[in-house]
Amino acid sequence: MNVNPVGMLMPQGSRLGEIKGNDASPRDFAEALFNAVKDVNHLQLKADELTEKMVLGQIDDVHQVMLAAEKAKLALQLTVQIRNKLVEAYQEVSKMQF
Repeated sequence: MNVNPVGMLMPQGSRLGEIKGNDASPRDFAEALFNAVKDVNHLQLKADELTEKMVLGQIDDVHQVMLAAEKAKLALQLTVQIRNKLVEAYQEVSKMQF
């Protein structure tokens, strides 16, 4: 059985860590965030498509469908947690007095 490392669970193209300090602009961050959400949506659509095919009897491999569904679920959970941390950070910054 081949087990992929945890890093393989991240949607491709959503590597926020690739943006370097002085090179980063708000547009780069927004673009990276947009691409990450787009990748999560793509995973969910793929899982839905495979589930539909399984229900119609076009796919016999239940494992493939379950793996796609779990990838989509984990990607969505990670996205929600990142959103929660961003909102929390924004709230903390807005409470600061200058």
